[in-house]
Amino acid sequence: MENAELFKAIVKELELETEKNSTMNKEFLIDKINQLILTDFSKLVLLLYKADVSENKLKQSIKENQSIDAAEIIVDLIIERQLQKIKTKEQFKPGNDIPENERW
Repeated sequence: MENAELFKAIVKELELETEKNSTMNKEFLIDKINQLILTDFSKLVLLLYKADVSENKLKQSIKENQSIDAAEIIVDLIIERQLQKIKTKEQFKPGNDIPENERW
């Protein structure tokens, strides 16, 4: 999966609002997360839950990287989790080596 597709998938999964010609990239996500930190923290928490980002991992990452913007840390964890989901789906994707009469 290319980066543009990855970021589009994240934006879609998290149902983030976008402008018509927005460029989907890491900076775009960092900006959106910073907006949520400042204006709607409860929505941010819900998005992190929806993205299945580990609360403990988030707390630890923020504690260990205090010089890095929290939104960047959050975006990195969201991206990492999304890539894990994609990898898991690929691992368990039914292969073509299953006879047609045994497929679901």
